[in-house]
Amino acid sequence: MRRILPLIFCLLALPAAAQSVLRIGLASDPDVLDPTLSRSVAARQVFAAMCDKLVDINEKLEIIPQLATAWEWQQEGRALLLTLRPGVKYQDGVAMDAAAVIAGLQRHLTTNGSTRRGEMGPVRGIEAVGDMQVRILLSEPFAPLLAALSDRAGMMVSPRQATVTGIDFQRDPACAGPYRLTRRVAQDRMELERFDGYWDAGRIHIDRVVYRPIPDTTVRAANLRAGQLDIIERVLPSDVAILRQDQRVRLLEGPGLAAIYIAVNMANGPAANSPIGRDARVREALDLAIDRQVLNQVAFEGLYRPGNQSVAPDNPFYARALPVPARNLDRARALLREAGYPNGRVKIRMSVPNTTEYVQASEVIQAMAAEAGIEMELQVIEVATLLRQWTQGEFESLIIQWSGRTDIDANLWSFNTCGESLNGGKYCNAEADAALREGRTQVELPRRVGAYDRAMQVLLRDRPYIYLWHPTNFFGTSARLQGMRLVADGLVRVQDLRLR
Repeated sequence: MRRILPLIFCLLALPAAAQSVLRIGLASDPDVLDPTLSRSVAARQVFAAMCDKLVDINEKLEIIPQLATAWEWQQEGRALLLTLRPGVKYQDGVAMDAAAVIAGLQRHLTTNGSTRRGEMGPVRGIEAVGDMQVRILLSEPFAPLLAALSDRAGMMVSPRQATVTGIDFQRDPACAGPYRLTRRVAQDRMELERFDGYWDAGRIHIDRVVYRPIPDTTVRAANLRAGQLDIIERVLPSDVAILRQDQRVRLLEGPGLAAIYIAVNMANGPAANSPIGRDARVREALDLAIDRQVLNQVAFEGLYRPGNQSVAPDNPFYARALPVPARNLDRARALLREAGYPNGRVKIRMSVPNTTEYVQASEVIQAMAAEAGIEMELQVIEVATLLRQWTQGEFESLIIQWSGRTDIDANLWSFNTCGESLNGGKYCNAEADAALREGRTQVELPRRVGAYDRAMQVLLRDRPYIYLWHPTNFFGTSARLQGMRLVADGLVRVQDLRLR
């Protein structure tokens, strides 16, 4: 017996197998981790591990199955039939069926403050077709619906969560994704653990995922090189060369869908009563004061694409008759005089997210604007706070990114249409609304392109948004990481990732 006891003691003293942890550095802290309410880019990254979607997109921007295995347009484009994947469970153990998906879709449509409602278009009803099929009924054809379901509008939550939103949802979320949120510390981390009941568990090889918001891109890069992070998003071009030279890391590069722009408060509360909010000539003067090519060279090493619309110039929906404007200081100064500023000088305020990329670019824009007589006061604000102020109208202008979608409707409708959820500046123009509505309800590509061309003529005249550039997707990863795929939506897909 005396020989056996020490052996038993040694076995009991052995440590449990260490859990594998994937550490991801984000450019900012998410707003609210609720797919119905969220509007931040950072939240989408966390959702990529938490909440599967009805459909997804691949590297070729093709729609591919996820929670739905098949789809079919019916009734001349006025209905979309989705066949659901069997064997899917939400993270609270509830099985996904037609009733559960209907509850999830209705949540997007009926929740107060939903930022998904406009993305889903003219839905007039959702019905079950047996236990594992759902039909979405539309009052008119809506071509962008399937693309919308490849992002947050397609994220399904458990029926138990259908009436729980915001912070309450975040306390005990239940999606149908591979990881479950277990802890969030604001401005510090989001901790997720693997959900063993995940329908595609064979592709999940890491036990835990930890997201760390680090606004300073150089600090993110330093943490990656020091082995404190395994993935970092939105590598700044100034850090590209040093990452390429470091054998401990890899730099991944690919095209993106995002656009960065200046949003203007046109009619949302007292802050709209500003020179830039009141007068389109001031907005045009600012637009003409900016040299987008120089901005790209100075702030981004020439690695981004200058732009003036919600899509890049190589996109089929880009209005080619309205190209990126050249800088014109004489015209900018003349516009300020026409707007009633006889000395050619005006003051405007711009809110800026507290991340390196935005701060550097805004300082370049500030210097360019000054040459035209526009004095810009920059107010640097934490991203989630800035987004809240945008919604509440507590801004004159702000610079921000929209992560972009495969269908142009999701880039324009909710931001520009009268009364829509993402229209923080409360811009409203019936002519623009009509063209945007035509674009989303047409099925044939030439007619859609024509409608969006007409919409852009109005939007670029009124300038509720001044588009500036389209970033390239740069990700840094540890050399230990395997299986990383780059998709143009910029999301880190956790399926197939391994740490050697």
